[in-house]
Amino acid sequence: MDNRYSELKKHGTLRRTRGIAAIFIATLTALTTMAQDTKGAPSAFLLALHPLRSKPPLVAVLASNEGTETTDFIVPYAVLKRAEIATIVTVAPQAGLAKLMPALNAAVIDRDFASFDQTYPHGADIVVVPAMHSDADPRILKWLQTQAAHGAVIVAICSGARVLAQAGLLDQRTFTGHWWDRDYLLKLAKGSVYLADIRYAVDGRIITTTGVSASVPVSLALVEGIAGAEKAREIAKQIGLESWGTEHHSGRFGLNAKVLWSVAIDVLAFWSHETIGIPIYTGDDDVRLALVADAWSRSFRANSFTVGNSRSPVRLRSGLQIIPTYARGLEPEGPTIPINTGTPMEQLTQTMCDIGERYGSSTQVWVELLMEYDFVSKHMCSVHRP
Repeated sequence: MDNRYSELKKHGTLRRTRGIAAIFIATLTALTTMAQDTKGAPSAFLLALHPLRSKPPLVAVLASNEGTETTDFIVPYAVLKRAEIATIVTVAPQAGLAKLMPALNAAVIDRDFASFDQTYPHGADIVVVPAMHSDADPRILKWLQTQAAHGAVIVAICSGARVLAQAGLLDQRTFTGHWWDRDYLLKLAKGSVYLADIRYAVDGRIITTTGVSASVPVSLALVEGIAGAEKAREIAKQIGLESWGTEHHSGRFGLNAKVLWSVAIDVLAFWSHETIGIPIYTGDDDVRLALVADAWSRSFRANSFTVGNSRSPVRLRSGLQIIPTYARGLEPEGPTIPINTGTPMEQLTQTMCDIGERYGSSTQVWVELLMEYDFVSKHMCSVHRP
């Protein structure tokens, strides 16, 4: 933060008094985080959600038709649906499908912007913003600005913060985000302050998170904010996460020579890349499916595809519909990803270990780095992790 303050002062865009105020805000936020119950959301998060205009509240999960991050999009939708505490609507600039990246092909969208605005003229209570193929689509930025003006709580998952920054919604705010985006966000969001060592951060009615895996704890925090801690504990037990607090160790995540060398080896080892199938069935657990598919697809060693009984939409547990890449029997040859019946977080931890066993511990560490996932202990896997 000190470097950021010096840079802004140098360019004449931030007065000393504003810098002092920013430091005070960041310190106050950190103290609030330290004082929270580590199994729940900070009081600032709960305050951001109250009062909500609608009962049950209306939650819009935003997507870009051209490309939306798989876990950022699916997990909040599925967790809130499972809790049965809100009206959940997927929305995109155009009706039809939203391509999912890096895995699970495409999802069916409930409403386009025009239909949503006509049906809900007062806007959503909460808008979830995933990472997107483009963070500067003018249609999305304008729609988000309108929702914010209506008073919506805006929740940016991972690099969804880039979309908020493009829309001007991070200006003069404290925020967190994926470690890769930090400098970009500080440059784009005028007068902003980055908060380290916090899994999700609250500034007024703007909420931001760290990497992809933060979609799980922040979704549980949303459940608690809407329906209380007991409901959040119920859903957390189903998902397999004991704590959904803000504690996080940012220092673990970043690039160094060892990581870069590992990535170079994985990218150049094109002869060892493989295609992996992900079978999907009606009623599959959305959270587990998204986390596992996302992890394998980030290894740089595998390209994944989905396989259904046909190319028709497959309705998952939450009701979200996914379009398979291939009909069963017509898919390319290759291994399939095993999806067991454990909790989603148990499955994700096992997946990280499976990636390490199949491709090596360096690849496992790389995937954990990309997903900013800090729940795997080296003692949980049979492979040695550096």
